[in-house]
Amino acid sequence: MRYIDQIEVANKRVLVRVDFNVPLKENGDIASDTRLKQALPTINYLLENNAKVILISHRSKKTEEKREITKKASIWRKLFSSRKKEGSLVVVKQRLSSLLKKEVKFIDDCIGEKVEKEISNMKERDILLLENLRIYKEEEECKEEFAKKLSSLADVYINDAFSVAHRNHASIALLPRMIPSAAGIIMEKELRILSRVKKSPERPLAVIIGGAKVQSKIKVIKHFLKEADHVLLGGKIINTILVVKKINLNSPWPEKEIVDAAEGIELTSPKMHFPVDVDVSSDKTGETYIRETAPGRVREEEDILDIGTETRRMFREIISGAKTIVWAGPMGYFEEKNFEKGTREIALEISRNRQAIKIIGGGDTGNAISKFGFSDEMDHISCGGGALLTYLSNGFMPGVDALS
Repeated sequence: MRYIDQIEVANKRVLVRVDFNVPLKENGDIASDTRLKQALPTINYLLENNAKVILISHRSKKTEEKREITKKASIWRKLFSSRKKEGSLVVVKQRLSSLLKKEVKFIDDCIGEKVEKEISNMKERDILLLENLRIYKEEEECKEEFAKKLSSLADVYINDAFSVAHRNHASIALLPRMIPSAAGIIMEKELRILSRVKKSPERPLAVIIGGAKVQSKIKVIKHFLKEADHVLLGGKIINTILVVKKINLNSPWPEKEIVDAAEGIELTSPKMHFPVDVDVSSDKTGETYIRETAPGRVREEEDILDIGTETRRMFREIISGAKTIVWAGPMGYFEEKNFEKGTREIALEISRNRQAIKIIGGGDTGNAISKFGFSDEMDHISCGGGALLTYLSNGFMPGVDALS
């Protein structure tokens, strides 16, 4: 694999795959600019070396918004050209310009004549941010023709988006094979740190998995039950497993792929630790009531929104004795104060463990660590939780493989 300092970038058009999938507040402002800050070292390196910097990324869309979008690319472009749409990357422009102390130009498409004309007018040290790659379904479908159109925009490709390196998408898996490519500064840092943890972790190794992205995380649990000393589960993922195991009967039956993966997980494994009590409510604010109960006694109208008192005590005890800790996914709905206790106590206990190497998955977990003020206590906060778990569990990483 080549790294950014091993490839010539002066006066070249450099296409940089970043992850600017930033969360937004209800008013449309950026809630956390962590992912923008993570991209700064690579962008600044390219500017210092007189490159023409072209930034490409995706932004996720709300489930409700996805339902309204047809498969026709023209409809997608129409929806996302509006600055009011959540999926547009235009929300990133102003904040990124402020962080770089340099103007970032934005264009509301990522391929086509308009983009090509704008790039042809670029000068050294110019920065151009293209629109959300996912306005074209060919990105997620990993279509070669779409990758070719992207490759025609640049002379060099840099992947600095470790957080999506486990996605088999055109800009990640195909594009780096078409033009000279290299890993960016953050990608290199992630691979160097995580490879050490992957090959020879200090033991006991405790892996904590939570959050809401069930499908990607549930597949790696069986691996960690073999390789780790402790696997601690919380968040929506354990609720899904308990439904499949028919311990919790109040939630909808998951998709077949998730069911198949969950059925193979042995809850009786001595390495497995899941909630013995949970905090539940009929609404996600907890204003009506909050009830602590066993997972099997959740009522039909209730949601599991945090781990309970005894579970927090049990998890703290395991964490305090670990020498390597990997955490990806919050323990509950930490965004709401009434349900932040489980995630906050886990973060506090990890910060107190001075003997352990502490690796934190990005996204929601990174936001939680930042919210509670423990970021400086961690050894490494990864760009992405799903990518981190996939890499550590020997899963396929199309983005890493393509760069190699």
